[in-house]
Amino acid sequence: MADVEIARSGAVLELTLNRPAKKNALTNAMYRTLTDALSEAARDEGIGVVLIAGAGGVFSAGNDIGDFIAALSGGEMAAADFIRAIAAFPKPIVAAVDGLAVGVGTTLLLHCDLVYATPAARFALPFVDLGLLPEAGSSLLLPRRAGMARASAWLLAGDSFSAEEAREAGLINAVVESDVLLGTAREKAAKLAAKPRAALLAARRFLRGDQAEILTRIDVELDAFRAALASPQAQAALAAFVNKSKQAG
Repeated sequence: MADVEIARSGAVLELTLNRPAKKNALTNAMYRTLTDALSEAARDEGIGVVLIAGAGGVFSAGNDIGDFIAALSGGEMAAADFIRAIAAFPKPIVAAVDGLAVGVGTTLLLHCDLVYATPAARFALPFVDLGLLPEAGSSLLLPRRAGMARASAWLLAGDSFSAEEAREAGLINAVVESDVLLGTAREKAAKLAAKPRAALLAARRFLRGDQAEILTRIDVELDAFRAALASPQAQAALAAFVNKSKQAG
């Protein structure tokens, strides 16, 4: 089975993170697959909406740290290409979130239009705890969406938060039971895809705001993220995380 399953139902393209044994932690290869799929979906006039979900009762535990470090040592950061691609994607994105949504598993939701989560969903942004910095434009978008108090608690203090807290903050649309999560997301995606396309895309563009501002913030964050990666604090925190993961495995 592929680590990212790609399927199409009418005008909806489904991207399923399918690495449940690793809690759908994203590898460089998965990022490349996702980026290529978004690029193709942007060009394909037959696709109106993209739906992102996770297999195995987990959305995503964020980056696969070991793979991430190995890719960086080779000079590759496919995560950056994915972040830019999802931020610039011109069509609606629906997300179905169950279980863990950590790091980029949460920040990518800021670039989705409709997000549904189960009561078991748990969100976390542990960048600072790892000696790193927020990414995916979250330092700009999260305070706008959830307010400065919540953004500070989540991005600075590293507090995790529940699906109900995410709903109250406006990060997700609704909390639904796990047995209807995917069906709900698919229904909403199909309804969006059936709407007059030009009007839908224009309305979305107005709602999303200044794309150039968002992409600029993403690049600024990425520069700072790369610099932070070289710090002794980040190196130690990431090494400890990898060792802990190996012992747990």
